[in-house]
Amino acid sequence: MPEQPRLIYLHGFRSSPQSQKVTELREWLADSGLPVELVVPELGFSPDEAVAHVEQAVAEAGDRPCGLMGSSLGGYYATVVAARHGLRAVLINPAVAPYNLLRPYLGVQENLYTGERFEVTEAHMHQLQAMDPGPLVNPEHFMVMLQTADETLDFREAVARYVGAPTWLQPGGDHRFQDFPRVLPAALAFLGMAAV
Repeated sequence: MPEQPRLIYLHGFRSSPQSQKVTELREWLADSGLPVELVVPELGFSPDEAVAHVEQAVAEAGDRPCGLMGSSLGGYYATVVAARHGLRAVLINPAVAPYNLLRPYLGVQENLYTGERFEVTEAHMHQLQAMDPGPLVNPEHFMVMLQTADETLDFREAVARYVGAPTWLQPGGDHRFQDFPRVLPAALAFLGMAAV
C-alpha cells in the first residue's frame, strides 16, 4: 500500500488554521475518504519564520509525496517553497508581490481568528522581497485558482506572474474564494492525491 501523501495548507495574512477554507478542506477530505494527511501550520507574521515552518513540514514528509496549497500570502509562501524544492502547489487568489501589497499594513495588526496582535515592519517587507523566487523555472508545477472579483488582489497580476501554469479563472467571487469545495477535486488531482 502506498504511503499517505502529505498536503500542507498555508493560510493567508491575519488568518489561521481555523479559517473557513481550512474547515471546508478538512470536511471535504473527510467526506472524500482520500488517504491524505493534512498539515496546517500556524504561520506567524515573520516571513522567514513562516517559510521555515513550511520547510520543516516538507522535510517531515520524508519520502512520501508532498504537495502545497496556499491562499493569498500563503500562496506566495507556497510558491517560494515549491520553487525551492521542486514541489507542486495549488494557489488560491495568491499574493504576487506581498512586499508591495502589505505596505499599507505596516504597524500593529490583529489576527482575525485568534485576536493575536503583531507588528508588521519594513524588515518583514525586505524578508518577503528577498525570498521571491523570480521567474518560475517550472510554471507547470503550479495550479492557480482565481476569482475575478477579488476585492484585495488584482487577479491579472497572478495571471501575468504564472504564465504557463494551469489556471482556473472564475468570474465573480471574492478574496475568500467562494464555493471553495467545488475546486478541490481538481486541486487534489493536480497534486497527484486524487482522481477528478
